[in-house]
Amino acid sequence: MSKLKEIRELQNLTQEELAKSSGISVRTIQRIEAGTIPKGYTLRTLSKTLGISEDVLQNIPIPETEKENILAQENKEEPTINYSLLKIINLSSIPFILFPPLNILVPILLMFKLKQKNILAKQIISIQILWTIIGPVIFMLWIFLKLRGNYTLAIMVIIVLSNLFVVIRNTFEIDKKQKLLYKLNFNMI
Repeated sequence: MSKLKEIRELQNLTQEELAKSSGISVRTIQRIEAGTIPKGYTLRTLSKTLGISEDVLQNIPIPETEKENILAQENKEEPTINYSLLKIINLSSIPFILFPPLNILVPILLMFKLKQKNILAKQIISIQILWTIIGPVIFMLWIFLKLRGNYTLAIMVIIVLSNLFVVIRNTFEIDKKQKLLYKLNFNMI
């Protein structure tokens, strides 16, 4: 039995499922399982997708500890998300909107204290980090460009209200659909 087939079966994957998750064609997976040794991109992609070292796919015997690691990885559960706690983390930045370092620090501390270190909590904190960077930049640009009228106070209020709106809107979305309406395509933490 080929190493790829052995590992694929240990992880309870079909060839089609492996092809879909790795982006490697089913035909290529069949060839490797028939005896072709993977190289380059295919080798790196399959080893990354399966969570194993590249050596394993190059017909180097799989030690028992590696088999145990593969099975343990399969049994690894995603951290559970408590949406009520997530709303608390999100809303915790509101009292500190006027004190930008705290609007990041308090949600981070709550994330760890409430044991909610998941993708949604990281997104919430990333949004606050981005707002903390962009808010002062917009304010300074307004002052330095000396745009028409003396609306400095109005700009400050708009910046604060925009953050307040994002926090409240995301809270409603967490409550209704268990996801964020306003999110980033990346995490800053």
